[in-house]
Amino acid sequence: MGYRWRNKQEVDEAVVVVMNSLDSEGTLKGWLVRTLKQSIADSDAALGTYFYEEIKAHAPAALKYFEVVEG
Repeated sequence: MGYRWRNKQEVDEAVVVVMNSLDSEGTLKGWLVRTLKQSIADSDAALGTYFYEEIKAHAPAALKYFEVVEG
């Protein structure tokens, strides 16, 4: 279950969690990816865009976890 981000600071905190997870484990756990995807869906679209921008800048290896697969 995600939560609604209210501001950029909350998004920044999520980005730090992603960065730390990649640094320590080399991957992102499924529960973390699901939680963040739900947060993106539940939050203002501008904050979702900001999340992607920050991930691209600070943890580009994590982008593959958030790709939308069409099929």
